Amino acid sequence: MAKKPNSGGRQHTNSTRHPGAVDSAKGRAGRILAKGNKEATYETSVEAESAVLVAVPDKRQADARTQEYLDELAFLAETAGVTVTKRFVQRLDKPDIRTFVGEGKLEEIKAYVQHSGTSMVIFDDDLSPSQLRNLEAELKVKIVDRSLLIIDIFASRAKSATARTQVELAQYQYLLPRLTGLWTHLDKQRGGGVSQRGPGETEIETDRRVVRERIDFLKEKLKDLDRQSHTQRKSRGGVVRVALVGYTNVGKSTIMNLLSRSDVFAENKLFATVDSTVRKIVFDNIPFLLSDTVGFIRKLPTRLIESFKSTLDEIREADLLIHVVDISHPTFEEQMEVVNETLKDIEAADKPMLLVFNKIDQYRADAPASPEFEDMNIDEDEPVRPTLEQLQDTYMAKLHDPVIFISAQERENIDELRALITRHVSKIHMERYPNFIPGFSVEE
Repeated sequence: MAKKPNSGGRQHTNSTRHPGAVDSAKGRAGRILAKGNKEATYETSVEAESAVLVAVPDKRQADARTQEYLDELAFLAETAGVTVTKRFVQRLDKPDIRTFVGEGKLEEIKAYVQHSGTSMVIFDDDLSPSQLRNLEAELKVKIVDRSLLIIDIFASRAKSATARTQVELAQYQYLLPRLTGLWTHLDKQRGGGVSQRGPGETEIETDRRVVRERIDFLKEKLKDLDRQSHTQRKSRGGVVRVALVGYTNVGKSTIMNLLSRSDVFAENKLFATVDSTVRKIVFDNIPFLLSDTVGFIRKLPTRLIESFKSTLDEIREADLLIHVVDISHPTFEEQMEVVNETLKDIEAADKPMLLVFNKIDQYRADAPASPEFEDMNIDEDEPVRPTLEQLQDTYMAKLHDPVIFISAQERENIDELRALITRHVSKIHMERYPNFIPGFSVEE
């Protein structure tokens, strides 16, 4: 029997695969992603690594705010298993189009990286493909931007088939415009011009096609999974659905465990929850479904919001939202705004909402004040935060929605929280399900 000719027309001498092996879209796309992980900028958690952080804030941004943003970036890095050794800040009207930072700051970062042996540089903003390539060529270490770091954390946390598919889609969408960085070994080969394209460009075009095919496949798979999830949600009948929402690491999963007496994974790291978890709860013979959803964050990559559409449907289709806020965080009001803006983006901002201020046991009035409270300072040289009692009076007075202050960790005011939820769930039952009979079983 005659040998089947090589459909690609080229022999890959550096391949370890069997010569007769045939690439599928999934197999080749997986190898492209693996190659990127190994040689370029697409993996952060294979082994313990050290990193420096880089921020390029606007010149009008306060120093305290810049440090708070870098603290969050450091927490993200820690969650990904990376040790932060130094921070660099450069104030510019706009980032440098070629290397994001200026030449002088780039030389400063390069000198530190070479001297300390740091293996990674993490930027607090998204970098363009050309900026990634230029920075990697200059610094000779792995370059990671904010989106890639968050996607990496999501990849390590995703457990369900839906979440893993969503993360894989986000990874390939991030990879697609950055494929040229994977083929630097072909830079010196001849080619270019009309009818004279070299093997490097052909390889890149082939890989782009394969990645696009994989993206299309994952989108279709997510549509099927979304239909299954929608059918599952419809099968839950007329039970009221309540969703916990909030910034990442504000204690949603801990509250979920307290209210449902379940064992949802919770720890003091960002994005501890990626998969949505739904539990049936009965308060005063009134059943309802409580969902613990993925936390939001500042500059959440758009591709992740798009990929996690089916997960966010738990929020969109909820009858009541419980917005959990970490009141001990110095910029909790900004975090609240980020959550509200994200709810607007997913068309869920008009739903009834309970506002729950968590971690009152960790609130310190003597901690540094955030910029929101600077106008409340008595001593301008020593910024202070308002007391917890002042915040309670302020928020209970200015908000129409119900407000409660709790500590999920210390179980303070949890009974009051249960009573508040029960009152509002019962009201929704009376208004929307007048013929509802308490006590029937619900399959999740």
